[in-house]
Amino acid sequence: MAMFSISLHSKHFPSPMLTTPSSTKCLPSATAAITSRRAMVFGSGLVIASWFNLANLNSPPLALAELLQDELQQEEDNLVQLFQETSPSVVFIKDLELTKVPKTSSDEVMLNEDEDAKVEGTGSGFIWDKFGHIVTNYHVVAKLATDTSGLQRCKVFLVDTKGNSFYREGKIIGFDPAYDLAVLKVDVDGYEIKPVALGQSNNLNVGQSCFAIGNPYGYENTLTTGVVSGLGREIPSPNGGAIRGAIQTDAAINAGNSGGPLIDSRGHVIGVNTSTFTRKGTGVSSGVNFAIPIDTVIRNVPYLIVYGTPYSNRF
Repeated sequence: MAMFSISLHSKHFPSPMLTTPSSTKCLPSATAAITSRRAMVFGSGLVIASWFNLANLNSPPLALAELLQDELQQEEDNLVQLFQETSPSVVFIKDLELTKVPKTSSDEVMLNEDEDAKVEGTGSGFIWDKFGHIVTNYHVVAKLATDTSGLQRCKVFLVDTKGNSFYREGKIIGFDPAYDLAVLKVDVDGYEIKPVALGQSNNLNVGQSCFAIGNPYGYENTLTTGVVSGLGREIPSPNGGAIRGAIQTDAAINAGNSGGPLIDSRGHVIGVNTSTFTRKGTGVSSGVNFAIPIDTVIRNVPYLIVYGTPYSNRF
């Protein structure tokens, strides 16, 4: 009997089993890797049938083949455009541990991270608003959230609306382990950034297309595609409780994707990628992946921004 275990996509090196993306700002040649095209293949039969109904049955086979090719090309173009419009709102998060308490500002220290700090892991996140609030998973920044030594740092890489890449230190301003959520704040003075478009998760349907953008294994801006495989799932939270209502998807979510957005075909965020179901002892994903529903995120993040703690902790 195969044994499985839930793996949070957090960021601890060197084990590749843990899921937070480590990326080095260098985009691989297949930086927007499209790992599945089942939506296009699945729909092709219906497309062909409709063409036969609408087109002249005496049309030569070559004309029908050209129509099919045009349709597939249009779907591919739409997916490329979807990635180009949404990826600037996704950030790359790098966790650092300084070798000693700095005497200078943290920004100066991080310029020489190879000498002055070690990378402990990486993760993903997304821009919540134009003021520099970044939403990610709690387990991505857990060491920073619980740091008492003053040695933990968080480096956030962003892209502005003009396509300029820059990084800033991320300050943690709120977190909620019960829902595996955290909010960072970065200084974006002088830059215009693009917040994500928020969707809804209460009207999702099993079978609809969805897409994950993140930084798996250090490969920044990676796109994976799939469908909503299930709804109302229950997954473990970092504090030992349960996160209910999770979205299940077969869109690949690997180490480094944690905290990144799960989006629908309109580019709206419907969940926060957080964990995968792995074969026990191997770290190999079984293709059963989970995201925190965006409705849960929308209810909790404003409290984290204003109060730093979840609503339930204040009463």
